[in-house]
Amino acid sequence: MQLEAGCQISFEASVPTPVILMLRPRSGYGQWVSREEYLLNPMVPVIEYTDGYGNLCQRLIVPPGPFQVKSTAVVETADAIDVAPGALYVPVQYLPESVLQFLLPSRYCPADRMADLALEIVGNRAPGYDQVEAIRSWIQQNIEYAYGTSDASTWALDTVEKRVGVCRDFAHLGIALCRSLNIPARMVVGYLHELDPMDLHAWFEAYVGLNSTDETQGRWYTFDATQAQPRGNRIAIAYGRDAADVALATQFGPMQLLNMQVWVKESAAG
Repeated sequence: MQLEAGCQISFEASVPTPVILMLRPRSGYGQWVSREEYLLNPMVPVIEYTDGYGNLCQRLIVPPGPFQVKSTAVVETADAIDVAPGALYVPVQYLPESVLQFLLPSRYCPADRMADLALEIVGNRAPGYDQVEAIRSWIQQNIEYAYGTSDASTWALDTVEKRVGVCRDFAHLGIALCRSLNIPARMVVGYLHELDPMDLHAWFEAYVGLNSTDETQGRWYTFDATQAQPRGNRIAIAYGRDAADVALATQFGPMQLLNMQVWVKESAAG
């Protein structure tokens, strides 16, 4: 399906404030960006670079006063996500060097403190995809989704204790549990068609085997613990170890978020 997705964010700064934005999706597996527009009001100089996770980042200085960013893209998306029941666990010694960092504990994902819960959840399921799916299903069934129940300091252990959170918290918990089993996992933020209520969304990916016969080759698979069934029509914007790496706006000074609007709809051209 071809989707038109975008967001409009309004800020107000009291002094010139350096900011890093991460709002541009890029073409890759499962998505092709056919058209996009990026508007700043007022217009200021922008330097774009690619960070260590492959994300497109925009570096700029927001002037004092109101400031607005509008990012839109028309993207060809996959109607379904790939699933691979039975795909094998990839032993650490066979993982690509670029994947190893997604085994480590991170700010919101204390994998070194979650092994007991992970082992309880996966039971006797075969190492690999089936374990990750057991984790995703457990979160979906045991953690309540509710707005306003977490904040920027909430980490996976808080979510386990309170049994409530939002998509970011669901993703952090899934990532931490996977890593505790030595399964690489990373966070994704982006758009999901027909998400209700509409907002920017977060999910996680896990790195497991390509098939059930070769333990040396793997790839990333999508898991979304907020959804009861696999769903496609996603647009990924950014990847990272956790929310600290995928913030859509990172400011280095006093700047207030005033408003944010998000939309995802089927493109008229599609």
